[in-house]
Amino acid sequence: MTSYAREHLEETARLVAALDPAVLEEIATRLAALRERGGRLFLLGVGGSAANASHAVNDFRKLAGIEAYTPVDNVAELTARANDEGWDTVFVNWLKGSRLRADDMVFVFSVGGGSLEHNVSPNLVKALAYAKTVGATIVGVVGRDGGYTATVADACVIVPTVNPDRVTPHTEACQAIVWHLLVSHPKVKTANTKWESTR
Repeated sequence: MTSYAREHLEETARLVAALDPAVLEEIATRLAALRERGGRLFLLGVGGSAANASHAVNDFRKLAGIEAYTPVDNVAELTARANDEGWDTVFVNWLKGSRLRADDMVFVFSVGGGSLEHNVSPNLVKALAYAKTVGATIVGVVGRDGGYTATVADACVIVPTVNPDRVTPHTEACQAIVWHLLVSHPKVKTANTKWESTR
């Protein structure tokens, strides 16, 4: 009888093998161009994806030399906006306050990708709709069919569903694989990580 651990790991290996390298290369190219033009990177996510966004901000700033931010790092502002304006507009109003421009990029981490029809992460939908109006680049790492993010993104990694009972853990784990790939990509990386630099 196969153990759960083995089953989960085998599923992870299958979904990683199924990722599209061309999309990953395109995002890496877009990130390098973003840095070159002095644009800023804004990472959005909810729940586990929010924690991933916070971690990724560190990596993009420290390892890739890209000016990066996420609204989830400022709990006071995030909760004030949710309380006073509504959860569905917390990200769009934060982007407006950050003066999102056409030379910036919005990077979404999400399991569902956002859907107004199903009331899934409407805050992401509204933020991305606004990003489109200002002409900012949109990229993402999302699960299933990618939801709204996949329909508007300039480049989007859709994590394949290998087990419908484990879409969330696989997608959120894969987000980490993707952003670590990106910050270590030769086109994007500008600094060594600690352990590699001590060899």
